[in-house]
Amino acid sequence: MKIGCVVMAAGDARRFGENKLAADFGGKPLILRALEAVPAEKFSTVAVVTQYPEVEDLARRFRFLPVRNPHPDWGISHTIRLGLEAMGECGAALFQVSDQPLLRRETVAAEVDFFLTHPDKLVGLSHGGVRGNPCIFPAAYFPELLALREDHGGSSVIRRHREELLLFETAAEELADADTRQALEAMAAERKGSLL
Repeated sequence: MKIGCVVMAAGDARRFGENKLAADFGGKPLILRALEAVPAEKFSTVAVVTQYPEVEDLARRFRFLPVRNPHPDWGISHTIRLGLEAMGECGAALFQVSDQPLLRRETVAAEVDFFLTHPDKLVGLSHGGVRGNPCIFPAAYFPELLALREDHGGSSVIRRHREELLLFETAAEELADADTRQALEAMAAERKGSLL
């Protein structure tokens, strides 16, 4: 089965107060850590949806497909649409956010392998039974994803199909996201000395 990957890197990060993707974590910007966490060999296409030219350049360095989002103010639904439209024909798509600096490439690869044993199910990375990101959607759900509007994301689709959701467990730290600068600084302080 062909699986696409959409890296969502288009938001304004209003709660963070600046371009979050450029924020440093352990000597690397968040967006670099996000792209390093993509197991490219598992995907037919990796689309990086962004409003930032410097992120497009970085995507090209990884040989990923940069997709310009000129309207981040239209909400996450528009990023999802642009990413899906860039995928071409594929049987599923994984959606990855760009602010989980401790997400590991090996974990994402293992989640994809798990999905391939249940290819008609929704799969979400989780800890302790609580779902986080990335999430994988079979193509049967693409019409619902494309019908999303404004700031409604994939969670809206998952909520409508809870019985079809499987969780793939990982360490809590991998799911932690940096919504604010304070959250990022707290994560960095916790991990000081162990970051590569």
